[in-house]
Amino acid sequence: MFNQNQLDAIDNVIHANLISAGLDNVIFMDMAGNTIAKHDNGKSHLDSTAFAALAAGNFAAVDAMAKLVGESEFSLLFHKGKKSSIHFSKVDDETLLITMFNQDISLGLVRLKVSETIKEINKILSND
Repeated sequence: MFNQNQLDAIDNVIHANLISAGLDNVIFMDMAGNTIAKHDNGKSHLDSTAFAALAAGNFAAVDAMAKLVGESEFSLLFHKGKKSSIHFSKVDDETLLITMFNQDISLGLVRLKVSETIKEINKILSND
């Protein structure tokens, strides 16, 4: 599915755009819950394997709800907590980008950085 050059380029983009911006965790995964790339700020103790599996289920459930209300999809999900928040974005039909961040980072900055990152990832993937 991905070659090593693509994986290295995706890792670089995630680190440069998201981890360097102050996000706590980033997981690039397929819709089945398999982690393709994962990064953290060095302070995290997240079980990314379990998280990715749960995230895939969550996204699938919301996708089914979208269809029930007449939408083809909801391409973005956001969960806000007291200390941490989670932002889910669909990269393409097969992959998701999950970002986790604390209250020191604004949602607007996350959305901007995620949007830029998705454009760069799609560019990497289209260059086989």
